[in-house]
Amino acid sequence: MPPQLRLNAVAFVSPQNHPILIRTFVQGQDELKYHYIAHTSLDVIDERITAAIASKSTECYLNLLYTMEDVAVYGYMTPLKVKVIVALALTDAVVRDADVLTIFRALHTAYRQSVANPFLRLNAPIDGYNDHAVLLAAGSPKWKAFRKRVDDIGKAVGAVAV
Repeated sequence: MPPQLRLNAVAFVSPQNHPILIRTFVQGQDELKYHYIAHTSLDVIDERITAAIASKSTECYLNLLYTMEDVAVYGYMTPLKVKVIVALALTDAVVRDADVLTIFRALHTAYRQSVANPFLRLNAPIDGYNDHAVLLAAGSPKWKAFRKRVDDIGKAVGAVAV
């Protein structure tokens, strides 16, 4: 029986490094910790992207970025440069890349479905069109379907939404 992964947090970051959505799934922990993890991951992601450009790699999955205290942080970058960061609880069990990649693909699909909805862009400023953080405004009630999709993925992985 494969080990159950425990998802602690998910972060979506725009190409301009603005947080789109940071969702935590651990009860009783400080949400600020996962904001810090998301922002420190951006430096590692930039290094990996620079190395990938030099080697002409087109892989979206950036593998394990780093481990910190009780979490392992993984990264993924969509073709539109939106960064997805996942914090998994550290366990003694081996985490397979295929399992993590499945989580990232599901999260990418949830993001893609949300951004593809043309009716949610009615009030977006034209000059901020390339910045998806302006379009998403994850606190907006319009995007509750996106937050619900992320929560559903978290529940499927084994996390309990706060």
